[in-house]
Amino acid sequence: MNIEYRSTNFECRIVKRFIIPLSGYSTNKSVLTPGQNPGPGFCPRGAKNFPGVIRLFIFIFISLLLQSPLISRAQDHRAGSNVLPFQQDAVTANNEDQMAMQFFQARNFEKAGELYSRIYPKNPSYYNYTYYLFCLVETLDYEEAKKLIRSQQKIDQNALKYQVDLGYVYFREGNIAKSKKIYDDALKRLPADATQLNELANAFYSKGEMEYVVSTYKKGRELLPEMNTIGFELASAYERMGNFDAAIGEYLNFLTLDMNYEATVKDHLQSLLAQDDDNSKHTAFRSILLERIQKQPDQAYYSELLWWYSIQEKDFELALVQAKALDRRLREDGSRIMDLASLAVSNGNYEVAEQAYKYVVSKGSSHAWYEAARREQLHTRYLRLNEKPGSRAADYGELQKAMLAELRRWDNNPDALRLVLDLAHLDAFYLGNADAALDLLDLVMAWNGLNAKERASVKMELADIHLFRGDLWTATVLYQQIYGDFKNDAIGQEAKFRNARLSYYMGEFDWAKAQLDILKAATSKFIANDAMQLSMLISNKYDTDSNTVALGIYSRAELADFRNREDLALQTLDSIPMRFAQHPILDNVVYRKGEIYEKTGQYAMADSMYAIVSRNRAVDIITDEAIMNRALIHETQLADKQGAMALYQELLNTYPGSLFVPEARKRYRTLRGDTIQ
Repeated sequence: MNIEYRSTNFECRIVKRFIIPLSGYSTNKSVLTPGQNPGPGFCPRGAKNFPGVIRLFIFIFISLLLQSPLISRAQDHRAGSNVLPFQQDAVTANNEDQMAMQFFQARNFEKAGELYSRIYPKNPSYYNYTYYLFCLVETLDYEEAKKLIRSQQKIDQNALKYQVDLGYVYFREGNIAKSKKIYDDALKRLPADATQLNELANAFYSKGEMEYVVSTYKKGRELLPEMNTIGFELASAYERMGNFDAAIGEYLNFLTLDMNYEATVKDHLQSLLAQDDDNSKHTAFRSILLERIQKQPDQAYYSELLWWYSIQEKDFELALVQAKALDRRLREDGSRIMDLASLAVSNGNYEVAEQAYKYVVSKGSSHAWYEAARREQLHTRYLRLNEKPGSRAADYGELQKAMLAELRRWDNNPDALRLVLDLAHLDAFYLGNADAALDLLDLVMAWNGLNAKERASVKMELADIHLFRGDLWTATVLYQQIYGDFKNDAIGQEAKFRNARLSYYMGEFDWAKAQLDILKAATSKFIANDAMQLSMLISNKYDTDSNTVALGIYSRAELADFRNREDLALQTLDSIPMRFAQHPILDNVVYRKGEIYEKTGQYAMADSMYAIVSRNRAVDIITDEAIMNRALIHETQLADKQGAMALYQELLNTYPGSLFVPEARKRYRTLRGDTIQ
């Protein structure tokens, strides 16, 4: 057999590497000298001298090798490809997947479908199946879609989710009856298996068939009664359908199953109620819960949930009703009522707090919280009068008598310290008897049993009274002493803030701002916020030539207001626009006048000042507060319900990020009549 054998450099390398060692032949080593490079045309001499059979074997071997994918890819690589031979399949597949996804995301379902028609047979995964099916349905190729579903069903014959896919194709095709029949059959075939239950429900979810989702979970509840979490899935489905009554009912049912679900139920309810622009969800929740409380009065957990809800919504009136009911039903010690009263005080709802303390006091002197409730009730009256603009001297006088009567029962007991501090402040700031207040505090400093922090609180009140009297030096010394003793405590930071504010009153703006900037990082957010606001006022209100004439006049007006000399404060503020036709502090001047008018009970004047600020909108940090103040005045002082609602709505629309939004929304809903008593 005479076979013409064409010798190439590559072929010769194959012969030298694989064939010669196997055949036992040797290259003619005498042809090459040691170290000599064979060169591109070298071929072993023995290659042409092999017997015919061996030469035939060589030919077949090389031919097959040259035609193999490995060699062709290697040649492609030599031609300039950056893909290694063993990577070629993966890269090709990956590129195809990427292209398919790019077309799919571009909503070019025809081209995406063409690619998935090649991808899916190679890798019939559920992922590829899902995208391929979507493309077929969107390109109206329903027959091919049915074939695809049936081929996928062969892979997983028990999976009911493919029936939903098939029913959906018939639905898209317009055959509604056939689609419903397939859906019903899938639901009928549902076994007592959690995986199948979730897969079938999710399949209906993905097709928007929410009624079938509900039916699936309801049947799952029958088949798997031990699977409690089905109720959460049902509630979620009802939410998506907009059936909030049913969703809330499902969440409440969990409490009847196991109170261990209480925290989970609350989390889900908070999420449901979070987005409720028209208040429909809140109304439904309150109605359903109140109905269950009436029908099942022995089930305290419903009242507990309503108590929790009212606290979340800061509906302290409703919270007090529920707290009293629970206190009586569960024969509690009154701690719930005391906690509610304290929370109401911190939110400025003094009326509810007073009612709560009064309820505890009415339980009698043998009650554990009786004495504390008496003291806290007087403290709450004091706070309410301080917050109430235009309080009469007679009101302060009545409170003073009640405080003195209560203090006689305590005989220098440190438990009555806050009551003493309230009385001293009342005497000095509202009844014009600062000397009596100082004498009282001096006596308190001699009490036995006061700890260091309690003595610091007495010093703080002493400093405030000295500042009120105009003794600035004594006031600053006392503030500095408190800060020196409690640098890392809230009371020390409060003293530092008041001392910085005193420096501001005195016109020492640079030093005051330096201290305020440090306090921006205070652990107490209230101190930090106050420090930030006063620091911004100082830094933003310098004159154009960097002097502080207008700011100095403004700070003196604020000091006069602190000392309850409102007429002098207003006169001082009025002098600023007379000297400065244009100045960045003028909006603050108008706003501050509004606060003073409100403090003195001149509500119409206060409203007009706040209206000017809200119209100018020059300083957002006070504009939202001006709108809120106007709304409160219209609601509580001017009996203008519609005007108040309009102002609350303006605040909600214009300043959605304001700190006043929660309170404004609550008051708006109450005025609209949403609150259920």
